[in-house]
Amino acid sequence: MSQVEAAPPRSLLQKVLDGIEVAGNRVPHPVIIFLILIAFIMVLSAIFQAAGSTVTFEQAQIGAEEPITVTVAAQSLLDADGLRFVFTSPVANFNNFGVVGVIVVAMIGVGMAEEVGLISSFIKRLVKIAPPRAITFIIVLLGVLSSIATDAGYLVLIPLAAAVFLSLGRHPLAGLAAAFAGVGGGFAVNILITPVDGMLAEITNEAIADPANHVSITGNLYFGIVSTLLVTVVVTLLTEKFVEPRLGAYHPSEGPETADEPPSGELSAEEKNGLRYAFWGFLGTTVVVLALSLPPNALLRNPETGSLIEDSPLLNSIIFLILVYFFVMGLCYGRGAGTIKGSMDVINPMTKTIAGLSGLIFLLLVISQFIAYFNYSNLGTIAAVNMADTLEAANLSTVWLILGLIAMTAVIDIFIGGVVPKWAIFAPVFVPLFIQLGISPDLAMAAYRVGDSPVNVATPLMPYFALIVIFAERYRRKVGVGSVISLMLPYTVVLLITWSALLVVWYLLGIPLGPGASIYLD
Repeated sequence: MSQVEAAPPRSLLQKVLDGIEVAGNRVPHPVIIFLILIAFIMVLSAIFQAAGSTVTFEQAQIGAEEPITVTVAAQSLLDADGLRFVFTSPVANFNNFGVVGVIVVAMIGVGMAEEVGLISSFIKRLVKIAPPRAITFIIVLLGVLSSIATDAGYLVLIPLAAAVFLSLGRHPLAGLAAAFAGVGGGFAVNILITPVDGMLAEITNEAIADPANHVSITGNLYFGIVSTLLVTVVVTLLTEKFVEPRLGAYHPSEGPETADEPPSGELSAEEKNGLRYAFWGFLGTTVVVLALSLPPNALLRNPETGSLIEDSPLLNSIIFLILVYFFVMGLCYGRGAGTIKGSMDVINPMTKTIAGLSGLIFLLLVISQFIAYFNYSNLGTIAAVNMADTLEAANLSTVWLILGLIAMTAVIDIFIGGVVPKWAIFAPVFVPLFIQLGISPDLAMAAYRVGDSPVNVATPLMPYFALIVIFAERYRRKVGVGSVISLMLPYTVVLLITWSALLVVWYLLGIPLGPGASIYLD
């Protein structure tokens, strides 16, 4: 008579994460959460305004010769001006919330490719040719590198990674977590120069009085390359050694009735033909894009500088290019595989995709109001400046200053997303402070990168967090904010610790952070 093996005892850390998941999932629907947060911010803004809360600081401005002095006061959302803003701004708040347009535009093409069968066939092909043991590493590395294409990783790689894990008989939420950790947790670094590098370098230079100390766009390149490898290895090991075992084996019964079925088996003749057509569609689209990008004075180059990197139409059109690539490849695949026979076979997949986003769009409507009201109140800026002033006044050694900047950035990132806004506030404080200590501003910029990214994957205030919850719901019923936070929190903690340790060791060894970017000033 066979005996049922007892489940291994869960560690204290696993029990803590389970508790976070249970507690998080007992809270109301995210829409209700953000409505409560709106009410809380409104009351808090009135209290801080009544208390006369103000901060004065220098803020870097792109294009300005030197930082400007700014005085910010708490603004109540409950006085006459605040209530006028509440009543008159909802449409503008939603229109100005760029995430909505990004998701809708990109998902039209992705949804088209998914509905006609391209994504399923591609996964079958990928699983067949890629070494199974390297899948996690490849997905995470692609996630980190996806920052060259701004938000593309969130929209394409994360759902694709979940589907790949499912096709391999692994837990799809582990694939989702690995990709999310790569895309969000490593967003500020890359092995290539990205638009983020240009923006951070420009803001840093605006905070530097002496042009001799100016940083270059490649000032963190060496550190970015090593950090890319570190993030990839750490996330891969964490996924395979902790996150996936904690999730356990996946059973299709965990998902909703309409859950995705894992692509399995050999490719049919129609699918192979469809992939060939899709490849030619990809190649043709690439030729057109290169023709519009590579020649001097090409249409997709910066019309003033001729650059393909700095503020170029090419990088600013990444989301549209995602739509074009997936639409063309989906159309070609459908014709080759026989899944598209008429115009309605093209229109229906796209309308079905938009219909499936209705719940997410409603949630984003509420989130856009919260972010607008929070920004109007100036509470985030007041908190950031006060924390920066406290750290500056502490008179810490360089190592503790590095760790303090990382910690402060991580805390503020819970509430204020985006790489640029926080650095515009922090740079005029910390860059001159590092210079006074004889330390290159490149080190301050590197410390900011370390603190900015890991928290992205564990804060529900991150604009794409709601989309990740939607992706997770494909594979597990009753997934909530708590489920995703408990899934991603280990990545945040481990990345902050290991990445901070890397930067401290880098500083102590005096290794240049990039070409010509030494740790110490001459």
